[in-house]
Amino acid sequence: IASDGQVFVKFGHIVAKHCLDKRCSTELLCAAEQTHTISSQLSIVARVKAVTAESKSSSELLVSNAQNLIQAVLHVLKAAEAACIKGLKQPLPDPEEEEVAAFCMCWRKNLLWHRAKESLNSDRDELGLRKTQARAEPSLTAMIQEQSPQTKNNPRHPKTIKVCTMMDSHL
Repeated sequence: IASDGQVFVKFGHIVAKHCLDKRCSTELLCAAEQTHTISSQLSIVARVKAVTAESKSSSELLVSNAQNLIQAVLHVLKAAEAACIKGLKQPLPDPEEEEVAAFCMCWRKNLLWHRAKESLNSDRDELGLRKTQARAEPSLTAMIQEQSPQTKNNPRHPKTIKVCTMMDSHL
């Protein structure tokens, strides 16, 4: 779990590096650093627990740190969403940076397609406001959760790219 946290730290740094909005970039870097700290802390606690006797307090500390890491990763993903909405610069010809940018742009296209589809809904409530469907907007968190265990740690996102290709044909 701790090493997976480091994957999100790297993701956050790459997105922040290419973010056009300075404030979003700073927020994303802060979230990534917090995730790095918690991930390192979890790694240390796990190593100490592995060599010491079983205790309830060490197990609780381990679980608490894992929960904190999950919250920190969610913060990175929310900050990355904000950065993606503001816009990203063209990545350098680094394959990893290109893949992260493609993943983010895919999510952004998916979000814009969802919003466009929602805006076409002509159902109005008693105040004249447009009713929205019960479906939630697409999120980076949902896209990552959809990844299979084999592709989760791989920077390539074949399922996501496939979804984007299908979405492009509808735009």
